[in-house]
Amino acid sequence: MSQKYNQVRAMLAISKASFIAIFRSPSAVAFSFGFPLIFILVFGFIGGGGMAVSFGLQNQSDSNNYVIKALMHSPVIKLSTVTDTEQMRKNLEKGRIAAILTIDSSKSSAGFTQYQIHTLTSSASADKYPILKMALSQTIQSIEERNVPQQFRLVSVDELPMMKGRRYTMIDFILPGMLGFSLLSAGIFGVAFLFFNLRQQLVLKRFYSTPIGRGYIVVGEGISRVAFQLLTAIVIILVGRFIFKFTLVHGFETFMEMILLSLFGLIVFMGFGFIVSGVAKNESSIPPFANLITLPQFLLGGTFFSTDAFPTWLQKFCDILPVKQLNDAMRNVAFEGATIFDCWKQIGALTIWGIVVYAVAIKVFKWE
Repeated sequence: MSQKYNQVRAMLAISKASFIAIFRSPSAVAFSFGFPLIFILVFGFIGGGGMAVSFGLQNQSDSNNYVIKALMHSPVIKLSTVTDTEQMRKNLEKGRIAAILTIDSSKSSAGFTQYQIHTLTSSASADKYPILKMALSQTIQSIEERNVPQQFRLVSVDELPMMKGRRYTMIDFILPGMLGFSLLSAGIFGVAFLFFNLRQQLVLKRFYSTPIGRGYIVVGEGISRVAFQLLTAIVIILVGRFIFKFTLVHGFETFMEMILLSLFGLIVFMGFGFIVSGVAKNESSIPPFANLITLPQFLLGGTFFSTDAFPTWLQKFCDILPVKQLNDAMRNVAFEGATIFDCWKQIGALTIWGIVVYAVAIKVFKWE
């Protein structure tokens, strides 16, 4: 009696062969490992902040205050949209805002309105607060130089005791962004070139002469890409952790959650690669199609800088991008100590992207 053909074993054989083939491609290894690590090394050695500086107001009616209106003219200062006091304090502890301002006003005996500004900051915002403090000082000086009408007089600016919080460095922002973009690029370019070449070189047609099913072929090749990219994700995270002290709040638990997020994000991004491989007419048309998807997300997905610096209408567009959702989830897990379940909004958005992308991929994917 003949033995039944083992589809799973055949699929794993394809995965193993494809995985070995990836390591035999210098360009694939250099792009997957070298490109992200170079950026991490550069930004890691530079250090510092570089993000947009936001602040919160204890009393939102203070936004009509003369000082706040003048402060908002600074190109590097932005008022946080969060109004809940408790959430503002949490954002301050996590380094999302530079400080919380409280303004006390009173009438002097001469009829002047006097303002006293209190600032509350945290150690997590140690890189942002000096920028806000400088902008506030320049604003006050500018007001005094313009001889503001007699109804205004600033009494003092008081700094309240600093809250405790983790120091938020550039590597804590850059590494998740670079990891997210690395997964996006590999998922699109790697899958697109792989399946296009398999189709053009008639490898897929040779597979058809074997008993293995088409679905197992796709899954087998996909497993090799996933395994290789997860290996690069591990290397990137470990380099950031042990060389530049990248924050992993809960240690190994946070590390594993980042790997799970990387796996989920990569699977979604590979769907774009299947679409590109299906619509591309020849090998030279793959890069334009792939760049059409990756470049906007590279620039607008919060890879190198916070999207808070963008206009409100552009921020809304950025929030739709899948790589932005993955980057936000990575940062929340790594620095803020959130769990995967806490990132349900980002995971939900990625799930919707995955459903839409694979629905399109099934329609346009070609076997021959």
